[in-house]
Amino acid sequence: MQFKNFKQVLDVVKELPRVRVSVANAQDEKVLLALKKAVQEGFVEPVLVGSRSEIERVAWDVGFDLKGVDIFEADALVAPELAVKLVRGGNCQVLMKGLVNSSTFLKAVLNGEWGLRTGKILSHMAVYEVPGYDRLLFMTDGGLNISPDIEMKKQICQNAIDFAHSLGITLPKVAILSANEQVSPKMPVTLEAQQLAQMAKKGEITGAVVDGPLALDIAINKEAAEHKGIKSPVAGQADILLVPNIEAGNILGKAIMYFAGGVMAGIILGAAAPVVLPSRADTPQGKLMSLALACLAGHSMNRKDYNFRCEQITG
Repeated sequence: MQFKNFKQVLDVVKELPRVRVSVANAQDEKVLLALKKAVQEGFVEPVLVGSRSEIERVAWDVGFDLKGVDIFEADALVAPELAVKLVRGGNCQVLMKGLVNSSTFLKAVLNGEWGLRTGKILSHMAVYEVPGYDRLLFMTDGGLNISPDIEMKKQICQNAIDFAHSLGITLPKVAILSANEQVSPKMPVTLEAQQLAQMAKKGEITGAVVDGPLALDIAINKEAAEHKGIKSPVAGQADILLVPNIEAGNILGKAIMYFAGGVMAGIILGAAAPVVLPSRADTPQGKLMSLALACLAGHSMNRKDYNFRCEQITG
């Protein structure tokens, strides 16, 4: 399934059972506004962790009726731990950051005793609705890993592919981005892109068509590929853009939003449950769509777990 826009994502997730979302230090105005909208749309059941009095005060300010909403009292230091444990214990299926420092929040996620470690690298997946583009565009990792080496990029790529599968994209096309398609020792990024493409051919990266190095225009525009004489199974059809480093991803993402009027949603991949890590710059629509994507991924992860348990029982 290819989502053309975020409306289609919302239409799908609204037809599924509500997902319980654990929110660490939930007394954040923008986060509560997004949760309010998600509740109104009918796909989220929020579980709020933090100062009850502050949560209730902010909820009152934004017109969010908390009747029937679970609230767990916890101070600012304990709230991330409790929010994570609610997901770890199965009480909730998605984790969301509220009014807490990102490093503190992620430290709780990665706690070796009660966190959500899986052995995979954590990576950021940005999803863009771009005016004039015929489908949602996925990009990683422009938000978490600063300068990943080849092994990290391999894991980031696999995280992205697995996430695409959770949204029903059965064989996503991944473009490993560079400034051009020529492999040169003077541009180490091109060497790594070539290596990653070879890893995919050997089955070390699975579930996708992976090619690179590819320039951005080649990845998303067939006419550009034809004009340059580039033959690639990904050319003009990329679902996922794998950027070389955080700077490239950050610049590309902001260009999409500020020059092209795009909308971004994003989640953290690689944990035992989808993690929503909103930034202050995220729009209300972006936060809502981040929740929607996380909930869809959560449904898929739970379904796999259910199937696995059924196989155990019947096998």
